[in-house]
Amino acid sequence: MLVPADDYQGLVRAFSWAIPQRFNMGVACADAHADGSGRPALIFEEEGVGIRTYSFDLLKALTNRFANALVARGLKAGDRVAVFLPQAPETAIAHIAAFKAGMISVPLFTLFGDEALEFRLKASGARALVTDLGGLAKLERVRDSLPDLDHVFVIGADTGGVSSFDQALEQASDRFTPVDTGPDDPGIIIFTSGTTGNPKGALHGHRVLLGHLPCVEFVHQYMPQPGDLHWTPADWAWIGGLFDVLFPTLYLGVPVLAHRAKKFDPDAAMDLMARHRVRNAFLPPTALKLLRQADVRHDGLRLRSLLTGGETLGAELGDFVKERLGVEAREIYGQTECNLVVGCNSNFFPIRPGSMGKAIPGHDVRIVDDAGNELPRGAEGHIAVRKGDPVMMLEYWRNPEATAQKYAGDFLLTGDMGRQDEDGYLWYVGRADDVITSAGYRIGPGEIEDCILKHPSVALVAVVGVPDPLRTEAVKAWVVPKPGVAPSEALAKEIQDFVKTRLSAHEYPRHVAFTDTLPMTATGKILRRELRAKG
Repeated sequence: MLVPADDYQGLVRAFSWAIPQRFNMGVACADAHADGSGRPALIFEEEGVGIRTYSFDLLKALTNRFANALVARGLKAGDRVAVFLPQAPETAIAHIAAFKAGMISVPLFTLFGDEALEFRLKASGARALVTDLGGLAKLERVRDSLPDLDHVFVIGADTGGVSSFDQALEQASDRFTPVDTGPDDPGIIIFTSGTTGNPKGALHGHRVLLGHLPCVEFVHQYMPQPGDLHWTPADWAWIGGLFDVLFPTLYLGVPVLAHRAKKFDPDAAMDLMARHRVRNAFLPPTALKLLRQADVRHDGLRLRSLLTGGETLGAELGDFVKERLGVEAREIYGQTECNLVVGCNSNFFPIRPGSMGKAIPGHDVRIVDDAGNELPRGAEGHIAVRKGDPVMMLEYWRNPEATAQKYAGDFLLTGDMGRQDEDGYLWYVGRADDVITSAGYRIGPGEIEDCILKHPSVALVAVVGVPDPLRTEAVKAWVVPKPGVAPSEALAKEIQDFVKTRLSAHEYPRHVAFTDTLPMTATGKILRRELRAKG
């Protein structure tokens, strides 16, 4: 969408949105490039198995087959299809097939525990789920509480009560007429944690893919370029993995490398990028910190562009990336509800360490007060995005109250506080709420607190973020034990494991502190800022 220009102002002047009246993300990601040439779409390196390449032609055929399988089982446009898988071709196939069938996909993180999985499946009303044998084991423990879930497709399934994903593809036709969707028709629900209560599902229309393109092209210097190949260690269950990398890259006709190790290994990551001649990467700051910490080197790197975001990078880490990876670390800013609206690229304007950059062409990002009134340059306020942006969510799924609270005047409030200087650079100041930023994940304390309160030894709990040199913030739980329960290291470990198994490994409290009381307002609201001040 970007019209090439020599500087930032030229990009802004030349830009205009070109949102078609009819648009389907699945067709755009697979069918548009299935021209019979066999051009690669996905390169999958699986540990212990080898490398498989999927062309756009094959991707079109396989997504047609799965779309037919879904329709044959009675699913219709608007039904939700959950995808509970790691980085793998089947993940892309399931999402794209759902898009083509006019259904709504629901990405789910493979590290989710029983309660986290159950809530999202129940809240979305998912009628179908695609998973593997590991995911099936988790599902079986909660399936009785999911009355809407009619069909479960399992990769490598050899058990009763579910459908084999592979057999479903084999038995279906590779011809399918995609549903004629408009850009505002719903296409995907991505759950994001809030400060209180349960997670909220950000519902996006098919236009969300188009909304991501200006930033992807901006950061990766007019992608596609000859030889481009994109990889990220980020899970394909979050907006970063899906819409910073997978879908826009396929839309642009560029192949994506799929490989997700159980744990980020700096040496293995460098070797992977070198062996596959990866040209474009999305590496969160935590991954970059681990690379620096390991002091890993590799002469075979051929990176052309590198996107990073989710946490502030800092000058020192930026210098390391340039020296060790041979490329500029270009920060971006966004969130699940409205992603990739700010970014950096020194080819268009000098990078100022600590700044998020400037608004990406096409996105109107301002600093506003609580009522949505724009503030003067230099003043601190809400980082906000003007309504009508193609990358902006349609609503929070079945939550009109939370949707209304997200907006003020003509703007969506990101929940982050910041300022804009006289030259248009945006600077992050802090959260307006209590969301915790840890290793690139945004974690709401409410869901963790609700989980810990179910532990039989806990009377009260408050969860906050505390500074962490690697993750930016780590989750800390302040626990008031029930009468007669003595605080101990064993109890702390028990609480940590309790959260790990029920929610997710990325949400468990790395620190547990016991206290007799929690600071509260007169109305009983926990004063988390006082707990954060204690460290």
